[in-house]
Amino acid sequence: MKITRNPFIVKGYIDKTTFCDRENELNSLYINLQNGIDTTLISPRRLGKTGLILRFFEFIKDHNPEVASIYVDIYATRSLDDFVKLLVESILKVFPEKSNVGKRFITLLKGLRPMIGYDSISGEPRIQIAYQSPQEKEHTLKSILEFLDKQSALVVLAIDEFQQINDYPEKNTEALLRTCLQTLKNIRFIFCGSKKDMMIDLFSNAKRPFYSSTKFISLDKIDKDIYADFIHDTFEKHHKRIDNESIEFILNWTKQHTFYTQYLCNLVFTLSEENIHLNIVKEACVQILMQNETVYLQYRQLLTPSQWNFLIAVAKEDEVKQITSQKFIQTHRIGTPANARRISKSLEEKELLLVNFAKKSQSYQVYDVFFSRWLEREY
Repeated sequence: MKITRNPFIVKGYIDKTTFCDRENELNSLYINLQNGIDTTLISPRRLGKTGLILRFFEFIKDHNPEVASIYVDIYATRSLDDFVKLLVESILKVFPEKSNVGKRFITLLKGLRPMIGYDSISGEPRIQIAYQSPQEKEHTLKSILEFLDKQSALVVLAIDEFQQINDYPEKNTEALLRTCLQTLKNIRFIFCGSKKDMMIDLFSNAKRPFYSSTKFISLDKIDKDIYADFIHDTFEKHHKRIDNESIEFILNWTKQHTFYTQYLCNLVFTLSEENIHLNIVKEACVQILMQNETVYLQYRQLLTPSQWNFLIAVAKEDEVKQITSQKFIQTHRIGTPANARRISKSLEEKELLLVNFAKKSQSYQVYDVFFSRWLEREY
């Protein structure tokens, strides 16, 4: 039986045919690359940041096939050791051990006394390096970056969730990286992060090592009309017809947030035959909320009653511009403005509340769109 690939991707990256828009961001990244400028890319989680980077790598390959593109996600790292380990593994994915560059890289690593193994399922390299001192660890990082810098082809190195270095026990990591980077001429860096406050402080605070060293790109939601056309055309390419009312509902219900829009469209594609109407879309929405209900109920066990009630209040409002306003506090029995600020700060730190910044204002919403819809529905 032939398996039809669902065109609405919810993880990873396939190719540009399943990718929606981001033309302005791609152009900005490419201009920075051409002009030797490093980039800081900031985006809330699940808005398509990783997909954009991988799409950019494909774009580079199409226009400059000699450029080497390396992606490192350091979200799960807890130390400089973890950082170096992931960096080495990511380099070996791009320059396999049997390639000319890979052979030279392995030779370099052997001088660092690594233990190189391979995952039994994926076959991907797994690295362990034993350090005798902190200085040796720093020397290893410097040696790896200098190796990349000496390659004949330009290297693009994207480091995702870069704000994690703030939590490393090695408090000099930031200064160490900046010192290494200042001498590199053949590597273009893309520093990506989902915690806006931390990323802005890292790169715009005059007291920090990375101050004013990059150009900023902030990822926003995809234009509604562009996304609507993409959804319509994608269904049509796979011989399914979806009406405008259904597309409008999808984009409103998911708040045009990339992951949630893709996830809902993915399920609608699975549930539908040739013609897609609003009842099918709403059925998919209910399924999603029911599938996640156990997780959402677990959240309640981990939060205080005041935090839980605050999330319900924000979900019911859909978006709150003034969490300390008398109307919001009285309507939802929040208590005092100070209480609202304290609760919102704690929920923001837990990544349950998202703060959106505009030029002259800011707004608050529940970070997980599906969780927000569940709260709105249940309460």
